[in-house]
Amino acid sequence: MVNNAVIATSTPTPEPARPRHPLGMGAVELAAALGAPAPAEDVRLTGVTLDSRSVRPGDLWSALPGANAHGAQFAEQARSLGAVLALTDSAGERACLDAGLPVLVVEDPRGATATAAALVLGRPAERLRTIGVTGTNGKTSVTTVLTRVLDELAVPAGVVGTSGTAYRDAAGAAHGIGTVRTTPESPELHGILARMVEDGVQVASMEISSHALVLHRADEVVVDVACFTNLSQDHLDFHGTMEAYYEAKRELFTPAHSVRGIVCVDDEWGRRLAREASVPVTTYSTLPGIEADHRARDIRAEEYGSTFTVDGPAGPRSLHAALPGRHYVANTLAAELLLAAVGRTGPEVARVLGAAGTVPGRMELVASSPVRGVVDFSHTADALEQALVTLRAVPGTRRLLVVMGAGGDRDRSKRSAMGEVVARLADVVIITDDNPRTEDPAEIRRAVRSGIPETTNAQVHEVDGRGAAIELAASLADVSDTILVAGKGAETGQQIGGIVHPFDDRLRLRDALTGRGPAGADDTDGER
Repeated sequence: MVNNAVIATSTPTPEPARPRHPLGMGAVELAAALGAPAPAEDVRLTGVTLDSRSVRPGDLWSALPGANAHGAQFAEQARSLGAVLALTDSAGERACLDAGLPVLVVEDPRGATATAAALVLGRPAERLRTIGVTGTNGKTSVTTVLTRVLDELAVPAGVVGTSGTAYRDAAGAAHGIGTVRTTPESPELHGILARMVEDGVQVASMEISSHALVLHRADEVVVDVACFTNLSQDHLDFHGTMEAYYEAKRELFTPAHSVRGIVCVDDEWGRRLAREASVPVTTYSTLPGIEADHRARDIRAEEYGSTFTVDGPAGPRSLHAALPGRHYVANTLAAELLLAAVGRTGPEVARVLGAAGTVPGRMELVASSPVRGVVDFSHTADALEQALVTLRAVPGTRRLLVVMGAGGDRDRSKRSAMGEVVARLADVVIITDDNPRTEDPAEIRRAVRSGIPETTNAQVHEVDGRGAAIELAASLADVSDTILVAGKGAETGQQIGGIVHPFDDRLRLRDALTGRGPAGADDTDGER
């Protein structure tokens, strides 16, 4: 999915995640670098891939052990598509040899794949300025805003993250690369960076997920500056505990992954990271009473945004956040500090930052009157609380109606907490389906509803089908009410079973409010 939010022109046709003219490397030289026995033949390697289906002639193909099977079972396919060498462990060696592929055998083929990709592609991360952002919430907002500001300042820049991968080259042309994960697998990531280098990109901003740090996707990328936004409960289906989740994030703030760090200390995890990081760290905060190098204060809500003052080592300065809420003040301040870290400072940067702060699917205003309609990616209890508190504080708000659910095949332990938060902070709660994936949607809804106490003052509905839930919210809303559709943000599909169905919360909410209007509206002139 291409992130067309960053590129102002029409959506580019997705391009491959690899350079057009790779530098390449000899197999014997790579074997020496990996500490593996040299292959009998010194073939020339021009690419690296983990997926046997995406092999191109001249590729090194990595055959990794999996939870249910070994990737080496696809060795014949990789060989037929042009792979000239396999990288695997001892368990995959025989299948690769039987398929006619020479083999490099290592103990940790996943980690070695990142090293191989960096070497074969000429260490592209070292040939441009790089920014890495991690945290439970805010990664997409910060990286997207960064890229928009740089674009406005005519700096060739790119972004890699949840909303896709896009960049503008030195000639001003827009490019998009199709990616699936927040942080792509290491061959893709190094291939993307190599393509950016080839096209004259100067700054690359990347979302770096905790999964990526654990699974070696970001190995061999040492970003010039890393940023930590926050940490709250999520992904415990993968990490198991909050401590393990934090430790994965902390890994970004080591010399293996970054030169320096910028850390939000609004939560205890950030304060702990500021103490434990093994690279130099600059801190920032938006809460009173917390010591930080840069402190936001005098936050003043506007119609749909905020202005605020920042106290820093050089004295006070004023900034504007284009979206409402303290968390977008934090995101704006993070973006400003990251821009400064790559050499972009001054009044013009502040002006552009204040105008470029909107991000698709992040507190996105899709209708403003007579009912305000907002779509947000919030899919954790903490993010929902921030979104609802923020919208409650927007001038002129009457009631809050929220449409929400929880994703299937993901952290089940957060579902009841999400239900508790929305029932406590919203006036009307409509529990529906997010991306149920392979789970029973009704069971997910029941888990969310289990967190809502019987004594709640909120009006609670459970609706089978996200479209019907949005329609119900529109029918219940009245003048000056706000509808928040939470969970999926700018996603354009809904995963049910093994099928992704077209679905865009923004279009559905806009259509529901435009087509039906608030409760009691006159179809002729839209007035009550």
